[in-house]
Amino acid sequence: MILKSVASIGLGVLVALTAATSGFAQTVKIGSKNFTEQFVVAEIYAQALEKAGITVERRLNLGATLIAHSALTNGEIDLYPEYTGTALAAVVKGDLSGSADKIYKDVKDYYEKNLQLTLLEPTQINNGYAIITLPETAEKYKLKTLTDLGPASKELSFGAEGGFGERKDGLPGLKQVYGIEFKDFRIFAKLGIRYSALTSKNIDVSYGFSTDWQIADSNLVVLDDDKHLFPPYYLVPVVRQDTLAKNPKIAEVLNKVSPLLTNEIMRGLNAAVERDKKEPKEVAEEFLKEKGI
Repeated sequence: MILKSVASIGLGVLVALTAATSGFAQTVKIGSKNFTEQFVVAEIYAQALEKAGITVERRLNLGATLIAHSALTNGEIDLYPEYTGTALAAVVKGDLSGSADKIYKDVKDYYEKNLQLTLLEPTQINNGYAIITLPETAEKYKLKTLTDLGPASKELSFGAEGGFGERKDGLPGLKQVYGIEFKDFRIFAKLGIRYSALTSKNIDVSYGFSTDWQIADSNLVVLDDDKHLFPPYYLVPVVRQDTLAKNPKIAEVLNKVSPLLTNEIMRGLNAAVERDKKEPKEVAEEFLKEKGI
């Protein structure tokens, strides 16, 4: 009788240990790069998965693109949010021209065939370059598109970081595709300084990124890239294939979250952190609650 009890206890311990080990093995490690938008989106992914009963470990603020990518390929993390244009340029090293669908497919195909990674459904966030100006400048020169900016540019000053004057998708590209040649190019190292220079009218035109909260906060006008100089940078979860094979529920959960994330919403989420000084965790929680997740 005693032996039977000991055996039962031993079996119970073994089951418990097996369950604990299994649970640990299924922990999903979520990473991010090193800026606000990444922190918020990674938190949204993490909390959505946790609400679905998946154990999550956060490894945020890893660094720039290639550091986060390396962590993913090495198995240090299981997934992180990436941008299609960034993946194509930094990892695939492919042609940045083409539609959003083509670039997504090119990256997805390469990742699956060569890296044992996959892209889930993309969000509606396209955080590409945005050429911006004040409403009164847009009204004065009748600016809606970058084509419109071409003839007016000789009367306007432009501000950006120094490298923008040399990049193919910077001033040389604007000149080649749209005939844009500004009367003055002023260099500002930091994004925040560029926005301040624009709103204080020290420059007439600048550039940022489509999900910058300052665009909505200052009621700035984003000129349409009507000839598609800038490649699309759609935000998408990138996941290890072996992780998905063990827990396909990850795709189900994140594919429901992605359509809810748009440029407009992301600007608000970024503002909540950078302007209103909320924690990314709190901002993510409020977003998911509002969306009923």
